[in-house]
Amino acid sequence: MRRAQNTVESIELAIFLALSGGLMDAYSYLVRGHVFANAQTGNLLLFGVYMAAGEFARASHYILPAVAFVIGIGLIHFVSLTWKHENFTWHIEAVVFEITVLVIVGFVPEGQSLLANCITSFACGIQVQAFRVLHGRPFATTMCIGNLRSGTHELVTFLTTKKRQSLEGMLLYYGVIACFVLGAILGSKLIPILGVHTIWVSPALLAGALIILLVNKRPRMMGSQNCR
Repeated sequence: MRRAQNTVESIELAIFLALSGGLMDAYSYLVRGHVFANAQTGNLLLFGVYMAAGEFARASHYILPAVAFVIGIGLIHFVSLTWKHENFTWHIEAVVFEITVLVIVGFVPEGQSLLANCITSFACGIQVQAFRVLHGRPFATTMCIGNLRSGTHELVTFLTTKKRQSLEGMLLYYGVIACFVLGAILGSKLIPILGVHTIWVSPALLAGALIILLVNKRPRMMGSQNCR
């Protein structure tokens, strides 16, 4: 498989991001009150269910993380539009900010899960907006539904046309999904040992992503959709 022309679109970077994404979701669900950090569809569904039942306090535990997720997306998009430094890409700042935010989550006491989930979802919003392209293909590292659809699309296309490009696309999408699941497994195994501090494994994984970005500070293909 050819190497990505742009570091922020590389499979090496996507591996670390997806591992962290899976761990964040497992952590928020298993440790912080069965709320999703990434899967905002699930949160909005449960928000509607509890609103219908008149359980407004419980409904807030699902809608507020979704709002924090949106704020994270908006903030990092604003950064990308106003970034002035030519010496390095704004994606580096996004990862540093996300690492800082997730470290804070580990200090939030066990009884304040709503706050912890809002901060975690905010970090997820940063990640999902900052890294949206893999080898020129749209993808996500904090959720699987889009990757699953795209991977299956590429699989059927390959079986029908035998095009190598579709085979590579299928492997990329399914590979990212596998890394996301592995991150969830890792988080699940570490929770009995680390408890609320399990989230600190995510910044450790993101440090790997940061190193990859720092090795090549400037994008190799400035015209990429993800490096505007």
